[in-house]
Amino acid sequence: MSFDRRTRMEQMRSADRARDRRNRVVAIGVSAVVVAGLIGFGSYMLLEKSEAKERVGESRAQDSKQTERDRKDLAAEPIAGEKTWDAKKLTRNHVTTAVKYPMEPPVGGDHNPAWLNCDGVVYEKTVPNVNAVHALEHGAVWVTHTGKASGGDIGKLASRVRSTPYSLMSPYEGQAGAIMLSAWGKQVTVDSADDPRVARFFAKYVQGAQTPEPGAPCTGGVDG
Repeated sequence: MSFDRRTRMEQMRSADRARDRRNRVVAIGVSAVVVAGLIGFGSYMLLEKSEAKERVGESRAQDSKQTERDRKDLAAEPIAGEKTWDAKKLTRNHVTTAVKYPMEPPVGGDHNPAWLNCDGVVYEKTVPNVNAVHALEHGAVWVTHTGKASGGDIGKLASRVRSTPYSLMSPYEGQAGAIMLSAWGKQVTVDSADDPRVARFFAKYVQGAQTPEPGAPCTGGVDG
């Protein structure tokens, strides 16, 4: 092979190597730009998600504060026609026998050791007074109705109860009014599910100040 030919071949090889190096440098550069872009985009998305979460959290906190303010405002309003019994005279002994209560539905007095489950429970049938009274002692509101209550009212009240921990609902044919609400030592007869006294009663007495055993459970008891 002549010297000139070897020289040309060497020059071609050098050019190929140089081209390969350039290609690698370009590829590495492009990859670096792509990776940097992906990292930047990922960081942006994470930041956006974090800020969105923060905004949702702040919104929920504000809604919660507003709800609590609304509840306190409702609880502060008087409830027309409400009856009150002296809490000191409402005995709280646990008994396993039947109890004769002076009011219907009862709002306190001796009761069965087992409370009625009251974590937003709607009972389709009459429940035992002695177990329901124990639920009132734990801070529950008991909604009762007779056959005179309309289906619409019963449906609305049932919806409220199901969405409210420490409340229960059941039929009660012996009571004076078509719809009545009871808490420990408190009771009111209302005209309908839309009566504003319903919201006030719930706001005031679900785990309210009248509760003899605040914080006691409304689950783990008996069902009807």
